[in-house]
Amino acid sequence: MGDITAGQTTFYSNAEGYWKDVAPTVDGMLGGYGSISSIDINGSKAFLQKFLGEGEGKTGSGCALDCGAGIGRITKRLLLPLFQTVDLVDVTEEFLDKAKTYLAEGGERVGKYHCCGLQDFVPETGRYDVIWIQWVIGHLTDEHLVEFLRRCQKALRPNGLVVIKDNVSYEGVVPDEVDSSVCRDLDIVHGLVARAGLRIVHEEQQMDFPKEIYQVHTLALR
Repeated sequence: MGDITAGQTTFYSNAEGYWKDVAPTVDGMLGGYGSISSIDINGSKAFLQKFLGEGEGKTGSGCALDCGAGIGRITKRLLLPLFQTVDLVDVTEEFLDKAKTYLAEGGERVGKYHCCGLQDFVPETGRYDVIWIQWVIGHLTDEHLVEFLRRCQKALRPNGLVVIKDNVSYEGVVPDEVDSSVCRDLDIVHGLVARAGLRIVHEEQQMDFPKEIYQVHTLALR
């Protein structure tokens, strides 16, 4: 991704420009695939519940962070039902403004709204049981993704998890000029996770998504 790193200012500013023109709706967040939201949430819930609970080695349910949160689709349907407090971070202020009304029911348990790109965001040390990063790693360069994952590791509570859920390409890095992002293959994602000093404790493919979209994999990291 050297070419992207060299032009990373444009890489990020073009993505910001793209998202500023996207409607602050579930369909907008999912690129016109709003119909898959329930399948996505149900798969994520089953994945997370393997780790949550009481007892040795279990992940707590105190506080979660929703990265690239948009209007709070994942916060509302997945994280608020499972965690006492949820923080949101997104680069688009309009989405976070919409989130405050979209999350009105249960919104008293939303902790902080951070308007920031993940390449610049520093999560609070030791605050989170789960850091959920979905459909956003393609907006980070390799170096920034590795650095962000390292910061996430420091932000975890004991037995905490970083979860990446994202599209994976069949081979190599596939750029998307429309939204200024990339889709990496699974081997590349594994390599970046390892560079960040994290290990994969569980991995699954999300099933029952439309055949025309990339495969989606979920990785639990510590």
